[in-house]
Amino acid sequence: MSCGRLSSLALLGCLLLASSCGRGDAETNVEVSVPDVVEAEIGETAVINCEFSLPENSSLAYINWFSGEKIARKRIISLLQDKEDWEEDQYRDHLNIAKNFSLVIKKVTPQDAKFYICQVGLGSVGVGENRTKLQVSKAPEPPEVQLAKDGFRAAEPTLQEIATCTARNSFPAPSIVWYKNREALHPKDEETGIHATVITESSGLITIRSMLSARVAKEDREAQFHCQVNYTLMGTNKTAVSESFHINVLYATQNLSFTLDQLNQELKEGDNVTLICEGDGNPPPEYTLFKTEDTQYSPPDGKLFFPSVVRNDSGLYWCKALDLHTLDELIASVDLMVNYLDVPTIFSVGPQEPMEGEDLVLTCSTTGSGPLKYQWKKKGKHIGDGAVLNLTSITYEKMGNYTCVVTMPDFPGWVRSRHIVIAVRAKPQKVPVEQNLSVQEGEVVDLTCTFYSVPRMNISWSASNGTVHTSRRKYYYNSTLSVLVTKEILTSGLNCTGENELGSENQHFPLRLKTQVRSEKPETRAQESKGVIIVAVIVFLLVFAVLGAVLYFLHKKGKLACGRSGKQEMERNTSI
Repeated sequence: MSCGRLSSLALLGCLLLASSCGRGDAETNVEVSVPDVVEAEIGETAVINCEFSLPENSSLAYINWFSGEKIARKRIISLLQDKEDWEEDQYRDHLNIAKNFSLVIKKVTPQDAKFYICQVGLGSVGVGENRTKLQVSKAPEPPEVQLAKDGFRAAEPTLQEIATCTARNSFPAPSIVWYKNREALHPKDEETGIHATVITESSGLITIRSMLSARVAKEDREAQFHCQVNYTLMGTNKTAVSESFHINVLYATQNLSFTLDQLNQELKEGDNVTLICEGDGNPPPEYTLFKTEDTQYSPPDGKLFFPSVVRNDSGLYWCKALDLHTLDELIASVDLMVNYLDVPTIFSVGPQEPMEGEDLVLTCSTTGSGPLKYQWKKKGKHIGDGAVLNLTSITYEKMGNYTCVVTMPDFPGWVRSRHIVIAVRAKPQKVPVEQNLSVQEGEVVDLTCTFYSVPRMNISWSASNGTVHTSRRKYYYNSTLSVLVTKEILTSGLNCTGENELGSENQHFPLRLKTQVRSEKPETRAQESKGVIIVAVIVFLLVFAVLGAVLYFLHKKGKLACGRSGKQEMERNTSI
């Protein structure tokens, strides 16, 4: 050890001895002021102020900082002749005295939470000291909740361990409170148990665990639980709350329902439907669905899906539910009714091709699961109600496509229909066709005549020459004649005759000669051309005369530069 170090220690020892011997009345001469309590957060820096007044003609002899109580205290650092002296080397990087004589504690730990004494020596004036308390704190990590198991059986006679709430690394020790539906839980012998464990870590920080035990009821399946950690930080009371959680309550199946997913909707063929069997137990029971004992289904979720149901799917279905914990079996049934509407059939009383003037009765028939409504339409127009349509004294105008439309009033928009074509047996009926009858002699003209006829028919033309093209579509016959127009055809026109076994019908085509537009004579056009030339010459002469007058006027006024320079040049030539 160096001589300087020894001398400092010797001087310090003498001063300490003098301070201890000189206490009593002399202590009252030096007033030392420190805070009652100093708060610091673990890991941060704590500053403990020490203030005193220095009388005139006096000087500071030393500053001593102690830790602990008055009786069992320990010097930790001193300031003597502006030099710091540590009692132990371990304090050298942890403690120091500031310029204002405050004690500075770096990186505060839980072990630093104690009493500290600031002692001031002022030589002959005396010695004074005062005590303060350093309180350190640290907020816990966010609380963690761990469930004791995956499921809790309801109505068990004993308490079951529910969950553990852990708050790690805090100081001082916090407390944990459990909540159920936002109401604090308190230990009760038969209903609730709470057991807390406090663990001091090697760092001095504190970890606390709280285990919640309770009797579980079926109603607890909807309950919300959480834990709350109450702790102190820098002298302020604070809280930290865990995430809320539910517990999985296990209970037996007591009720069973078996329904359709479309409760208030009538089903019809082509709809999709699901049968749903559902028990109120947890876990769900084991389901068996069947219509007959020979056809059974075991869907894990109790649902049986029918895509595009048909009438044969109708009937009574059963569901059995077996509770695997109690082995109790429940059974329920549901009636599946699939409505249907078939495409109708049309029957005719009498031939489908009646003679003109005869009567015909059409009957529409179909089957459905409910009341039916019949309507008759022709060309989209409503012509009658009911399953029977009476057609009396049939004429050519009544022929065509008749449609029977069937609906079920209980299912708006559900429609089935069938149509029938009625053809009238009569002599050929001509069908008007628009065509151009204005022709010129010597050109080839195309004429078309169309007839409706039941039965088959033939078409002939009055012209012997020409080319004829015929075609047929159902009961309509077309014939097109391509013929050279002659004077005889212009005079007599052309006739087209349709004939079947019931008679004939004639169609006449009166041809008209096209009106020709006469062209103007060449002499008139020549005279008009001469007149245009004369007018153009007169206009040109007028423009030339006006231009000459303007130039002459400008020349007289001397506005044309070229005129003046020319004139001056002539004068110079004359003088020479």
